[in-house]
Amino acid sequence: METIKEIEPQTQEQQPGRETAMTPQPIIIRENYKGSGKLEGKTALITGGDSGIGRAVAVHFAREGANVSIVYLAEDTDAQDTKRMVEAEGRKCLNIKGDIRDSDFCKEAVGQTIREFGSLNILVNNAAEQHPVDGVDKISSMQLTNTFHTNIFSFFYFSQAALPHMKAGDSIINTTSVTAYHGHPMLLDYSSTKGAITSFTRSLAINIAPKGIRVNAVAPGPIWTPLIPSTFDADKVASFGKDTPMERPGQPAEVAPCYVFLASEDASYMSGQVLHPNGGQVVNG
Repeated sequence: METIKEIEPQTQEQQPGRETAMTPQPIIIRENYKGSGKLEGKTALITGGDSGIGRAVAVHFAREGANVSIVYLAEDTDAQDTKRMVEAEGRKCLNIKGDIRDSDFCKEAVGQTIREFGSLNILVNNAAEQHPVDGVDKISSMQLTNTFHTNIFSFFYFSQAALPHMKAGDSIINTTSVTAYHGHPMLLDYSSTKGAITSFTRSLAINIAPKGIRVNAVAPGPIWTPLIPSTFDADKVASFGKDTPMERPGQPAEVAPCYVFLASEDASYMSGQVLHPNGGQVVNG
């Protein structure tokens, strides 16, 4: 697959960011990725599915035979682009716009998915926000509350709403981060939520194992998504990912197959586990 080592200095003013404004554009799926019906007849709900990793997961799931609902905050153009990509794979896509910090919205998003497709087999808790600061004293109570509500509370809300509709063989996949394992000096609250997601994954996996529903996670390293130019200044964006052993950022297309694996029967004996597409960083977790 083509890889991208050089990124132009760039910033975006508002999170979660717009994929249409990124240079170069993220790679969403390899041209030679061959679907084999691993998710045929399944329905997936993906938060943050309008762009980045969420978009790549939606398109990979569609190529494997699944219909998808994507939940997004405000990026209508990106969401419509994702919908077109999913439909180009011959599957259906339901776009659901709203704030995942609201538990009632999360319930309604699950309800809309059930009404549209008749089932929900795969929940991907993926959406996140991050705000760098240079000290713990710089984190306002509002930032702390918003980051935790988006990054971990929503995972509880969607899991609570989805589980009554799920059955043996279905799965939940949570997006954690490499920062949960080695930390980040400027993303203290974000890294803390990602550690919570890792623990939530392990605990929920044990809790619902008797139901035959699996819970796993993916911990990406530096991946080229709209969250990056909408988080960091231009110089940091230009050097993004170069501190990994592979000396480059990863692409959404290099992460999404992890979600396909965890959602499919190939991972039928895996629960409470974390996969690490992170450019070669050894985290021992």
